[in-house]
Amino acid sequence: VQLQAFGGGLVQAGGSLRLSCAASGRTFSRQTRAWFRQGPGQEREFVAAMWRSTGNTYYADSVKGRFTISGDNAKNTVYLLMNNLRPEDTAVYYCATDPSIILSSVRMSSQYEYWGQGTQVTVSS
Repeated sequence: VQLQAFGGGLVQAGGSLRLSCAASGRTFSRQTRAWFRQGPGQEREFVAAMWRSTGNTYYADSVKGRFTISGDNAKNTVYLLMNNLRPEDTAVYYCATDPSIILSSVRMSSQYEYWGQGTQVTVSS
């Protein structure tokens, strides 16, 4: 599976961005899809995930109520809509997918096999 993430940019605090992650090589909707981020000098952290069989969504506490993960099966694409952005959301955002990850591991970056190249999101105060 090849993933390509795009849609990052520079935005003022309180603004919104929508990230996209397009997949090729395998039907995306049959796999768990997730977004992670890595800020300067920080470890990669979980942001959001969509479980493969039910479409149920999971979020980090820091983004709950502000970010929404969704998928378009026809376009084989997953999105991350980010509202009310804060300076602490500044990071490189990565999409990831895995066909066999177990539910208890969806927040663990080490459990995902396929990764996109990352897209920079910068939020100014």
